[in-house]
Amino acid sequence: MGKIIFYEDRNFQGRSYECSSDCADLHSYFSRCNSIRVDSGSWMVYERPNHMGYQYFLKRGQYPDYQRWMGFNDCVRSCRMIPEHQGTYRIRIYERPDFGGQMMEFVDDCPSLFERFHYNDVHSCNVMDGYWLFFEHPNYRGRQYSLRPGEYRRYSDWGSMSSRIGSFRRITDFN
Repeated sequence: MGKIIFYEDRNFQGRSYECSSDCADLHSYFSRCNSIRVDSGSWMVYERPNHMGYQYFLKRGQYPDYQRWMGFNDCVRSCRMIPEHQGTYRIRIYERPDFGGQMMEFVDDCPSLFERFHYNDVHSCNVMDGYWLFFEHPNYRGRQYSLRPGEYRRYSDWGSMSSRIGSFRRITDFN
């Protein structure tokens, strides 16, 4: 069971809302979010309702202002708890939509897709085991995209506007 607390003002001030499960629309609980405390679990928070828009991975800790979670602004409208995963991690990435073209399978993190394979585009993927984060740039920087087990036939299925992926890693922080 996870617990996340959203605060309207920086440094955990102002109106707050405590959440312990997925929420598709947080707007009725607060109008802006300038700080977050994650008491337990790992979470994705989203800029827009229904788990859309910019995504931010938050593990247990304190985030006294939105820059600490790499936020672009004070807008948080939905959240999703990432279930704890124990066991193997496995993902297949493809260079073309609908699982076409060259396929590569991973069981570990990849800090630079280009250095390893000389291309930066992932058009589809199949998450077979575990929960993963895609990053727009190498070394786990830039926009983040959370991937749960399942098939993603095109990059828009994981919420991206582009096929560019610089790095990816397993979500292993659950405390």
